[in-house]
Amino acid sequence: MFFRKFILFCAAIFLVGQAASAQEPKPVVPAEKPSPAPVKPKASPTPTEPPITFSSVHVDGPFIALTFDDGPNATLTPKLLDLLAARHLKATFFVVGQNAADHPEILRRAVREGHEIGNHTWSHPNLGKMSDDGVRRELQKTEDAIVAAIGKKPTLMRPPYGSITAHEKKWIHEEFGYRIILWDVDPLDWKRPGPNVVTARILKETKAGSIVLSHDIHPPTIEAMPATFDQLIKKGFKSVTVTELLAMATPVPPKPTPSPSAPRALPIASPTPSASPPAPATTP
Repeated sequence: MFFRKFILFCAAIFLVGQAASAQEPKPVVPAEKPSPAPVKPKASPTPTEPPITFSSVHVDGPFIALTFDDGPNATLTPKLLDLLAARHLKATFFVVGQNAADHPEILRRAVREGHEIGNHTWSHPNLGKMSDDGVRRELQKTEDAIVAAIGKKPTLMRPPYGSITAHEKKWIHEEFGYRIILWDVDPLDWKRPGPNVVTARILKETKAGSIVLSHDIHPPTIEAMPATFDQLIKKGFKSVTVTELLAMATPVPPKPTPSPSAPRALPIASPTPSASPPAPATTP
């Protein structure tokens, strides 16, 4: 009897122990965190190449560049130099090589008086339709004529008609060191519209930093210059050489971002007054 009770007691203790162990919480194994992806180093910004082509320049001040193409002319260019000297204006002459070789003394005078000489090819062809070798010959012959006249190489060139390919710009700059100069003011004086029209067009289009195109081989253009120069001076413009203008270049300020307008408040409708209930009829 005693033995049976002892067996039952042990069995009860065993069952209680098993139930208690089943209720114990199992230790939580923390989940492995994924390894963070390696951070790629930020690529350093590619430095932008300096520009080599210019049609105008952003400057702080009323500075412009007057430029004259296709000369020198035996009679007209000296007259133009007289007009510039009388007003203490500086200009840049993009000369045709054939004319430079024929009149080196005019180039020497222009440089003595503070003007600049640029390369405008030997025979004024359309460079955009030529082979590289043909372009190279045009520029090299003209450079040789300029060096023979003034003793130093030009640093600027202007393609006739403004015609030049991106490929030509690149290799010309690399091989000759030229900056390519176009324009933003063109009075179309080569069409000979008359001196007054040439003056009016230049005055209308010129702004600070402008590169003004004209030609010193057309008599009406030279006739237009006294009034043109005087009116530009009256407006406060100061003419410098192209190289001087490029040296004055300042960064173009970013355009201001318009601030978002505040949302307009919608008018709150006032509650419509409800009609008063009719007064109860008085009982007679």
